[in-house]
Amino acid sequence: MSNPHKPTLQDQKSLLSDLILMAKADDKITQGEYDFIHRLAERMGISEKEVRELYHDPLPTKKSFTELERITHFHKMVLLMNVDGETHEKEIAFLRGFGLELGIRPGAINQILIAMERYEHKIIPPEKLLQIFNMYYN
Repeated sequence: MSNPHKPTLQDQKSLLSDLILMAKADDKITQGEYDFIHRLAERMGISEKEVRELYHDPLPTKKSFTELERITHFHKMVLLMNVDGETHEKEIAFLRGFGLELGIRPGAINQILIAMERYEHKIIPPEKLLQIFNMYYN
């Protein structure tokens, strides 16, 4: 599950676009979601102007994810969904569909949605998330 290449700027913008679409899934973007997206963009070296452009014109989802990239990306989507302390049915539906598009098995998605309810702020520790994926992919 190693990642032999560094994500390109286009890959990173695609990730941010996915997060923006997730934030918009319940028809509103909370301050927590906005802050999460912008902090991540800052760490990626993506300017505020570029992020604003993605809100209006998001890039398509990157299709060539490695297994580790898919898990990491899905985890970021779960974190974003729960950052505002509210989980809406529209967000869950978006996350399920997105996970399926990434090639994540429905059983793994269901287990993640169940597991997140057991943790404070619904944040699944990365090692627990990996355990769920390992259960479905080994």
